[in-house]
Amino acid sequence: MRCTMFNWASTLLGVGIVCGAAAGALAAERSSGLGEIGRIATEAELKAWDIDVRPDFMGLPPGSGDVWQGEEIWLEKCAACHGDFGDSNEIFAPIVLGNITEQDIATGRVAALEDPAVARTTLMKVATLSTLWDYIYRAMPWNAPKTLSPDEVYALLAYILNLGYIVDDDLVLSDANIEEIQLRMPNRNGMTQEHGLWSVTGEPDVNGDSCDTACEVDVAVTSSLPGYALNAHGNLAEQVRDWSPYPGLWTSPEPMTGTQAAAADDTSPETLLSQSGCTACHQMAGQLVGPGFDAIRARYAGEENAAYLSQKIVNGGAGVWGAMPMPPMPGLNSDTLERIVVWLTTVSDQTGEES
Repeated sequence: MRCTMFNWASTLLGVGIVCGAAAGALAAERSSGLGEIGRIATEAELKAWDIDVRPDFMGLPPGSGDVWQGEEIWLEKCAACHGDFGDSNEIFAPIVLGNITEQDIATGRVAALEDPAVARTTLMKVATLSTLWDYIYRAMPWNAPKTLSPDEVYALLAYILNLGYIVDDDLVLSDANIEEIQLRMPNRNGMTQEHGLWSVTGEPDVNGDSCDTACEVDVAVTSSLPGYALNAHGNLAEQVRDWSPYPGLWTSPEPMTGTQAAAADDTSPETLLSQSGCTACHQMAGQLVGPGFDAIRARYAGEENAAYLSQKIVNGGAGVWGAMPMPPMPGLNSDTLERIVVWLTTVSDQTGEES
């Protein structure tokens, strides 16, 4: 991409060469002063964190994958949300829809983006393969991010490009040829510096008239998370640094007494559902993305439904509660799966007490 990110990349590379040694010395000098607020990250921690891929493909790991391998992975891990051919808009905007032409590939600009009547897709808008590779590697699949190997990401990307008629079905995408394939991206020249945000002296895209000094602000909390969802992603207070100006809300339940702890199960259903990723799409009561757990328990109460629910959770599916697909959860621990299914099939009265 001839735009913002390449220019930034070259600038940062130069700065890094000049400052690299100095930064290392500074880190070593300050490590003794960290005290109770932290420590120097280990090489393994840095390696696990430093997985970004730049537009010039710096950071891209070695590997390869072909279109047919990508199709198999796609159908297993991606099709539930994106459709078998990447054209579903049931949950997300479509990745492909056939709105790309050979002329677009030749010019690097997608003409259909000028037509407001044409549905936008990922391959119409994105300028760099590095963006797709990086995002898939770090964030997909939705229910199990960072579980794909580099070879699987190369294969998936090859399949997506083939769906968009950008490459043939015999492509083997790899770190060795990805720069060559980048030259066929339909909107590779679509990002420019011709806008106000690129220069501090440029014209802004919008103008605001809000107060920015000595402002009187009327703050009113108009909404908040319901109690059952507060701790869905762990205790917020423990996820914010102690010295931050904005302490996180304490969302964990109050510690139980010895008697309460002995009487309680090791892990509550709510915790199991949160830890397993179920609360990303379901809540205790009422429709979210999928049905509420209260509706599921009402429909499938009874041990005779346990086997069905187990296979539904593991394999995913659609059509029972509407067209919205449920992604498969094949990696769910068998003990956790059993405990969730037992809870879902346990008859409860109107007060929520289990019988």
